[in-house]
Amino acid sequence: MTKKAVVLYSGGLDSTTCLAIARAEGYEPYAMSFAYGQRHSVELELARRNAKGAGAIEHLVVEFDYRQVGGSALTSDVAVPKDGVGSDIPVTYVPARNTIFLSFALGWAEALGAYDIFIGVNALDYSGYPDCRPEYIAAFEQMANLATKAGVEGTGRFKIRTPLIHLTKAEIIRKGIDLGVDYGRTHSCYDPTPEGLACGRCDSCRLRLKGFAEAGITDPVKYVKGEM
Repeated sequence: MTKKAVVLYSGGLDSTTCLAIARAEGYEPYAMSFAYGQRHSVELELARRNAKGAGAIEHLVVEFDYRQVGGSALTSDVAVPKDGVGSDIPVTYVPARNTIFLSFALGWAEALGAYDIFIGVNALDYSGYPDCRPEYIAAFEQMANLATKAGVEGTGRFKIRTPLIHLTKAEIIRKGIDLGVDYGRTHSCYDPTPEGLACGRCDSCRLRLKGFAEAGITDPVKYVKGEM
């Protein structure tokens, strides 16, 4: 019997690979994206356009305005760092974002009768974000089974699945290529141009370009001239 799974799907490299992995493992993936006031819409537009083609049974876009909270370069006019980041948690960290996203996913999963939630967090190339660590995922999973009707009544046990968590970006890319992922239909840049070109200099672009270089594969997305 095919099992349902909710997949957090931003339209980026990691989440698109995660969606492909869920399909390959025999799940019916229900993709969930968020329009939360992020500073650019390129990634979300790609998610809307490509979710069904990537194998999603359904694609739900949850809308809320997190700009009211602030605290991040991704939800405000604070400049996105372009010359690498230090050892501190960078300003591109969005306060409690994965907790909020996973909470929405948990609610939808319970309503669907799905007990698996896929999220493309990574503990190696993660820019120091605290909500990408294995101990955070374990804590959320424990909470999920304490906080839901299904968990309390024992009709199912929720599992937060993190297939990318111990992979390098190059390993993620190779895995995605093996699964037929078209990375030309993904976007990772924190600060793209109005035309949708990736800046090539933000932390996310740097990690992506480094991953493709180490994988020996040309990144198919378009960058600002001279920034590749």
